[in-house]
Amino acid sequence: MTLKAIDVDGFRWQLDDSGSGQAVVMCHGFPGLGYSYRHQSAALANAGFRAIALDMPGYGGTTRPSDIVDYTNDAVAERMIALLDALEIDKAVFVGHDFGAPAAWTTALRYPERVAGLVSLAVPYAPDRFPARPSVIYASMAAKHFLHIHYFQEPGVAERELDAHPREFLHRLFFALSGGYRYLDVWKNPSEGNGYLDVLPEAPPLPWWWLTEEDFDVYVKTFTATGFTGGLNWYRAYDANWERSEDLNGAHIAVPTLFVAGAEDPVIAMSGPKALVRMKETVPDLRGVHLLDGAGHFVQQERADEVSELLVEFVRSL
Repeated sequence: MTLKAIDVDGFRWQLDDSGSGQAVVMCHGFPGLGYSYRHQSAALANAGFRAIALDMPGYGGTTRPSDIVDYTNDAVAERMIALLDALEIDKAVFVGHDFGAPAAWTTALRYPERVAGLVSLAVPYAPDRFPARPSVIYASMAAKHFLHIHYFQEPGVAERELDAHPREFLHRLFFALSGGYRYLDVWKNPSEGNGYLDVLPEAPPLPWWWLTEEDFDVYVKTFTATGFTGGLNWYRAYDANWERSEDLNGAHIAVPTLFVAGAEDPVIAMSGPKALVRMKETVPDLRGVHLLDGAGHFVQQERADEVSELLVEFVRSL
């Protein structure tokens, strides 16, 4: 990896910047790092492109703002455009996984002239606005069963549990969300009296077929140093995102787009087949929908070669 830090208007970005040519900016989700794209960074650089894998705001070596509005998709998109300016990049392909997906597609919607293409990993494009404040909807769901999104809302609650056990939490979560385990089984537990570690399954020892002990230790070391507040603040920005995105309700994405996900990703199970149909309706230049058998939520790591090949092929086509 070619890690570097760059200051943009007082905001520090840490990024892996390698290769040259068409720039590809990769945005991770929770609990990820720019390191989550290590396989794609190498493949893109070897194929003649500039691979830029970000530690997103709140993570790793990037600034961890205290204000929740700094974690909204609009705020992150604005910062990423300022980063392109600082790196003297006119247009980039944006790749987003998990929370990085709406950050990337918001960039495409707000700044289409700066986006050469869009790749969404795991999360189908969802243009339709929630009918009520997200926190209200999630609280209603949490009254029926444990829901991590609701558990994460109150500042300090999840931190007290997760910051004290970063290795155990990451080990259990990475396993639960990967292919081969039914993550939604956590919903069989009530919210009352349970933390996240109470409902997540025990995980088998490393190494796994997609994650080595050495790679896992990168995450453990980083989150042990930073804690999880920055990542949790993305969840706490749901209401602020809802308030700021009314003008994007039903918006169509105009730039060339690719969608890739694990066939066993719980996000796909929760979204349902209608989400993929809706995406095809609202992304006119959708150039592929790929559901990779056996893979779960961390598709760019669980199916590293396949995702890298699809990404390189997509960027070459632009």
